[in-house]
Amino acid sequence: MTEFTPVASLVGGALIGLSAVLLMLWQGRIAGISLIASRLMPSYSDRAFLSRFGFVLGLVAAPLAMAAVTGTDIVQTVSSNMALMAVAGLLVGFGSVYGNGCTSGHGVCGLSRLSTRSIVATATFMATGIVTVFIVRHVI
Repeated sequence: MTEFTPVASLVGGALIGLSAVLLMLWQGRIAGISLIASRLMPSYSDRAFLSRFGFVLGLVAAPLAMAAVTGTDIVQTVSSNMALMAVAGLLVGFGSVYGNGCTSGHGVCGLSRLSTRSIVATATFMATGIVTVFIVRHVI
């Protein structure tokens, strides 16, 4: 059973929205994590590298800050099945490249702009996630 955390979810969602708005305001860019992370590679070294690095560093630091503020442990469950993890990582990478974006780019920024492409992409990955969870919990 998953614990319902409305306050933490509301605060987290507001912070995600705020970061997306600030990135658009200050740099004119959509907060798509897959694109930001992919442009940390050496071939993309330019003046915006530090801002992209800071954005990704914030993604890593946020749970640590939350744990420090609330005094709770960070709980993350990751499969120990390395083959499954490799296939999942490849599928996520392929999906974000093929779909021209990821959940943050399409789901947060695209939906707020009423982008048809983002609406279709978000519906697709949400439906796929729902079916996957159902299969893993009830079939396998």
